[in-house]
Amino acid sequence: MIRVAIVTLSDKGSRGERIDVTGQKLKEIFEKHLSYETVYYNMLPDTYEEICEELKKLADEDIADLIVTNGGTGFSKRDVTPEATLAVIEREAPGVAEYMRAKSFEITPKAMLSRARCGIRKGSIILNLPGSPKGATENLNFVIDALVHGVEILKGAAVECATPIKK
Repeated sequence: MIRVAIVTLSDKGSRGERIDVTGQKLKEIFEKHLSYETVYYNMLPDTYEEICEELKKLADEDIADLIVTNGGTGFSKRDVTPEATLAVIEREAPGVAEYMRAKSFEITPKAMLSRARCGIRKGSIILNLPGSPKGATENLNFVIDALVHGVEILKGAAVECATPIKK
């Protein structure tokens, strides 16, 4: 089972002024997928330092194999999730975020405004998703199956990535 942490980034939500619909919808998607188990959930304000500390804790203490953030990927001054993610990852996985943007662009041209990132820290993949329920669930559904293989590779469970040549 792939252990998932969901971190919702919302100033209003962290103050109890907004219900976290997006985090709940993401949890429902993971519950329906046989490979995933949500083991952690938290809501934080859009604060660079708090986001960095949360992501480091989740990866460094081996709490989750996949850490999914939602929120803070847009153009507002408080949208600092991509910068916090880049500060803590050891290796970037740009293809994941690029694919999400490309698939989202088929739905709306506003997808080009996403600044989401994906990368690796220790044994965890960290993935940024949009804050809107629609955008977050669409983006997660684009990559959820491929991320299974990514986690398997990261954990050393995938022994063969390429198709062997038949002789």
